[in-house]
Parts: sequence; structure tokens; C-alpha cells
Amino acid sequence: MPDVRQIAEEIVGREGGFVNDPDDPGGATNHGVTIHTLRRLGIDVNRDTRIDVADVKALTRRQAVEIYLEHYYKRPGIAALPEVLQATVLDMYVNAGGNAVKILQRLLTDMGFPCDPDGQIGPQTIRAAQMAQEAAPAHLVDAYGIARRNYYYTLADRRPASRKFARARDGGKGGWIKRAEEFISPRYHLTPAQHAARVASWG
Repeated sequence: MPDVRQIAEEIVGREGGFVNDPDDPGGATNHGVTIHTLRRLGIDVNRDTRIDVADVKALTRRQAVEIYLEHYYKRPGIAALPEVLQATVLDMYVNAGGNAVKILQRLLTDMGFPCDPDGQIGPQTIRAAQMAQEAAPAHLVDAYGIARRNYYYTLADRRPASRKFARARDGGKGGWIKRAEEFISPRYHLTPAQHAARVASWG
């Protein structure tokens, strides 16, 4: 069993501190936890009866880790997936919610293990993931990481305001792409030229 708490702590470190970027659909965020998440979960951090930006700013790293463990790992059912997938799916779930599971479900279906892309981890998805891991133990995590990377690029294709998260100011890989590639074997990382070609149409 992986040390899930360590994984959650690494995600907090990767997410960074408080930001409130108007181009980020998640809104005000601290340690990767958005204001929408606090409101959805009813977490009034500063206990002033309102859940607003002040609560996001007041959120501690420790509180963020606990939110990830309970609401992004246990409740969605990530713990039931093959161990090798848990870190990357959890990281993506923090970043993209149920889309993290839909990406996995579509990948599993493409691999010949059909499951409905409903964003829910149920018996069908668990079994499909287990079968895929048995069939391709050396490739499943890389395949999911590549699917994550493709998701980010496609999202930026459709939403110009999000392109700064996929392409850095100097034209190199943005935070989204670097994040996905942390879970992909180096041999599958895109070269700077390949990345540049992928985003060339963005102007």
C-alpha cells in the first residue's frame, strides 16, 4: 500500500500557496483547495459563519492534506484502484475532479476493458483497471499520464485563457504539462520541439 499521506503532502507542495487567478475556473485557491471545494464541503476555516476568500487564505497545509485524504482519495474510491495508479489519479483528481476518473475510464475502454465514462469509481471501473494492470503492468501508468497530458493540451485548445497553464511565457512547457509528466517515464516526455509543435497553432 502506498503512503497516501505522503502523496497528499507532495500534492500540497506541488500546488503552492494562495492564488486567485481570474483565468482559473477554480477561483481562489490555497494548497490546491478551491473556494468552491470549501463551500461544497461546508468548511468554514475561520469560523465566521461565511465561506469566502478569507477562508481560502486561512487554510493550512495540514488541513489541505486532510481534505485530500478524505474527500479526494477515500470518498471517490481511488483506494480501490490498482496501487500503481493511485498517486497519479489522486493528483489529477485534485486538479480536475471527476474528469480524472473519466480520463481513466476512456483509457481503459481504449485498451479493451470497457467501462462507462461517468466519472465514478464503481465495480466496473475497478475491475477494468485491474484487468488493464494485469495486461500491461509496465505501461498503464505511463498511458494514463499521457492521457492526462493530452487532456490538458485539448483543454487549452478549446479555452485560450487556459493556455498559460500549458505553455510558459518563454514558450516552454507550462505547469499543467510539467505536472502530468511527473507521472510519465522520461522516455515518454515531449521534447521542447515536440511541445512547441503541439502548441504552435495557439499563436
